Amino acid sequence: MLRIVVAEDAVLLREGLIGIVERFGHQVIAAVGDAAALTTAVAHDRPDVVLTDVRMPPSFTDEGLRAAVELRAAYEGLPVLVLSQYVQPTYAAELLDSGGGRGVGYLLKHRVGRVEEFMDALVRVAAGGAAVDPEVVAQLLGRRRDPLTRLTPREREVLGLMAEGRSNAAIARALVVSEAAVAKHIANILVKLDLPPAPDEHRRVRAVLAFLGG
Repeated sequence: MLRIVVAEDAVLLREGLIGIVERFGHQVIAAVGDAAALTTAVAHDRPDVVLTDVRMPPSFTDEGLRAAVELRAAYEGLPVLVLSQYVQPTYAAELLDSGGGRGVGYLLKHRVGRVEEFMDALVRVAAGGAAVDPEVVAQLLGRRRDPLTRLTPREREVLGLMAEGRSNAAIARALVVSEAAVAKHIANILVKLDLPPAPDEHRRVRAVLAFLGG
């Protein structure tokens, strides 16, 4: 069971998020509507994971994101999953660059409707993994054109799936290729992007996210 702090100013969505996570057997230890209350709740309750919106009162710009980045700096290893209405590459890059890309996620809000996928992402982030919305990945890739010119189209596909936090087996299923082919593509990607290969999957994802959000 995860202990979760939910930060969302829209009451209906906040209650909906609470209902979803509790239906899956987790506990919402605090539910707040602004960044200041989020900071207080984390300091008081030390949750297993924070689930927060990007835009919250008073300016409805990036309060939730700023709070998330600051909390990850203050509480090393604090897992955070951020929800956003729209793709905001600058915000996403800053968040994903925090904490070395471990225990972090950035999803668009419409993904919450895919309840099992959403909960899988939340649990993965709480365990120290990564969860990045495919639309966010696409925009981040688009912002880093020059280094990516070294990659083949297939390698770009694999990189996008890696950044979403997928395993080699999951990438192989998505692209209908063998796991050996995926491993070869990943090795080529790491070499071309000057990212050293590592046996630990989380370190591999961190390296890719650091490149995307650098």
